[in-house]
Amino acid sequence: MKKLMITQEAGVATVLIKNPPVNILTIDLINELNEFILSLKDDRDTKVVVFKSFHQAFFIAHLDLNVINGTSGGQAASIEFNHLIANIKAMKQLSIAIVDGVARGGGNEFVMACDLAYGTENSAYAQPELYINIPTGGQGAVQFARRLGKGKALQALLTGADFTAQQAEALNIITQFVPKDQLDAFLAQLLAIIVGWEIRDIVMYKEIIAASIIDESAGTELELRYFLDRAKEEKTQTIIAAFLKHGGQTEREAKDMQGIFVDTASELSK
Repeated sequence: MKKLMITQEAGVATVLIKNPPVNILTIDLINELNEFILSLKDDRDTKVVVFKSFHQAFFIAHLDLNVINGTSGGQAASIEFNHLIANIKAMKQLSIAIVDGVARGGGNEFVMACDLAYGTENSAYAQPELYINIPTGGQGAVQFARRLGKGKALQALLTGADFTAQQAEALNIITQFVPKDQLDAFLAQLLAIIVGWEIRDIVMYKEIIAASIIDESAGTELELRYFLDRAKEEKTQTIIAAFLKHGGQTEREAKDMQGIFVDTASELSK
């Protein structure tokens, strides 16, 4: 890996994207990202993948304009970028984009492909492809349509204007705006919770949500199937017994639900 700096700790893989000068999505970067993401297919220890940028002004600038040339090589590179977006969305791990800079075009499509995305006051998001006579190529228009609705999506795509992190949060382009000076603490708290779950818990909810977005009835059926299967597990019955022992289904729940969870976890860890 020449474009990615990867560190792994306690179920979290942090991927620092470093493709000078401005993190353009070149074919080399696309290939490395695809290689790394596909390497996680059978990895049950890694639960979260956090994508960050080395650059102070850019998260990912956009797809390399040199591959948009109509040649067979250029077309192949563009298709590989489309595969990258699909591969991110297909990960069983939770993918998180930490955006502290500009993410336009392919960069914004990368952000929207991740399960969660957090942006600081330094971030900006846009799909300005029409200015170079092309449509979006990494599901940008598709995602804008699904997230923004017809009118706002058309306006965003036809103007190519930047959205701030606050605007992007309101439009569901990112998950949440987080001030930069609070970002490290916010991420640490989030990861501390998520790594406590099994990889199958992440997969379960990703599957239910994906099915529900397409078809509410299909999502409902899948959710019930998971519920009934989990109810039969010995692990579930052990946890419920400990939860009830420490005040579950009593008045303690009103003011100290988290305390019950902590006491339950403490007993189960003995």
